[in-house]
Amino acid sequence: MASGADTTSSGLNRPRLIVGLGNPGETYRDTRHNIGFMVLDEIARRLGTAFREEKRWAGLVAKFSGGHLLKPLTFMNDSGRSVQAVGHFYKTPPAQTLVVYDDVDLSLGRLRFRSNGSAAGHNGIRSLIASLGTPEFPRLKVGIAAEGGRPAGERMVGHVLGAFRAEELPALQAVIQRAADAALATLENGLEAAMNVFNRQPAS
Repeated sequence: MASGADTTSSGLNRPRLIVGLGNPGETYRDTRHNIGFMVLDEIARRLGTAFREEKRWAGLVAKFSGGHLLKPLTFMNDSGRSVQAVGHFYKTPPAQTLVVYDDVDLSLGRLRFRSNGSAAGHNGIRSLIASLGTPEFPRLKVGIAAEGGRPAGERMVGHVLGAFRAEELPALQAVIQRAADAALATLENGLEAAMNVFNRQPAS
């Protein structure tokens, strides 16, 4: 289409940019806040592509047929700057930018698609809304809550920036695979079809 929109035969939107949120560096590599990066690594592996650092966009970018993957290297609170720059260069509107990130209100193993919404306390999403000038972009939330649910008060920072416990690793690996399934389903069948499947499908 002349507008560059990428839709399925039924008119459903497919993303052209998939973003995983996290913090760069070894210090944060295995933390809960970096599950977006973990999912993007799995998507890149399945698509047979590799990330390359693009300093002009302050991110790691990988190309696949029909679009790009992005891991911002700006730290979580400034993620929007990298996402806006890449989206602008590739003429990808927010509505075709799928953002994968951690959600402390969902238990580990759960996924939830949303077509838009507020930041709900997530600094990475707050930065994206500010930089993109709209909350109208789809998200794939990946649960990171411990068994006791959302941590309260000062415990929140320690939780999201903490590593997964050894007993949580099987569930972590399973949800990374399922989140990659979900994101790739949006490329194959469109966002709405993927939402219908993965928002209803219980965690295994």
